[in-house]
Amino acid sequence: MYVLMCPCIASPSLRAVGITKDADLRAFFRAQERCRAFDIDAVMMPCSETEFLGPDHPPGPYEGRLDSPEFAAVLDRSEKAVREIIRERGAPLCIVGVDSSPVCGVNRWYRTGERHPGRGVFLSRFPEIPALDVYDFARYRVYLAAPLFSEAERAYNRSVVALLREHLFSVHLPQECGDSSAERSAAHTNDIFTENLAALSEADLVVAVIDGADADSGTAWEMGYAYAQGTPVVALRTDFRQVGATEKVNLMLEGAACVTDNVDMLPRILASPRICPPRDDIGAAEI
Repeated sequence: MYVLMCPCIASPSLRAVGITKDADLRAFFRAQERCRAFDIDAVMMPCSETEFLGPDHPPGPYEGRLDSPEFAAVLDRSEKAVREIIRERGAPLCIVGVDSSPVCGVNRWYRTGERHPGRGVFLSRFPEIPALDVYDFARYRVYLAAPLFSEAERAYNRSVVALLREHLFSVHLPQECGDSSAERSAAHTNDIFTENLAALSEADLVVAVIDGADADSGTAWEMGYAYAQGTPVVALRTDFRQVGATEKVNLMLEGAACVTDNVDMLPRILASPRICPPRDDIGAAEI
């Protein structure tokens, strides 16, 4: 299993001067970390822009800078090299690109002085290969917030975790760290709270199970904490009961999350690299 990755993710110095932010570096690190965690080979593609413009090149759009026969020839060579990798190794899991790049953008790229939707000029040469922006690929640490007080609840939680792990997400499940028994000392409960809070603080995404006449209080607290931290929350509600004419569950919980009633939609909503591109028809921008 391998992904084709833009080389600047491993070597940010290849990027145009002055455009790399700390958030970019964190995303680049997490993307490579995900590959290591799931034994995914990260195969770096050629950097056509740096080859053509040289190191320490200034940022700029495609038009007026790269729209030339000479650069097209560089792209031809780069494509040939990537096609050879695919011929030898088979189809990759996906391409991991970098949005806004005029060459390797996934969802948008600088064609002129403004961003345009779609892939950059190099990634557009591989329309048959799914692609994810590095920020999407880097979000892989999931905290599962859910009630865990009965065997049925715990079994359902395990099934959700199995689905997410199959799609290359690393999942923190509180019941796996001892939060599954009524027989707990004060010291034990404090340890559980501390461990879960640390995992919640480090999570890239929260999946919350909000079935029932009302959402579980602990789950609601975890959703609120995640929302306040700016962590995207996806709420799973398979319960067909509603609390109002338009609300499936508490208004504040709905407002803090992207809500789905189908567990099988979770990998798509979370932008699984196994089934990308992500879900523009179901509110991708919300997460």
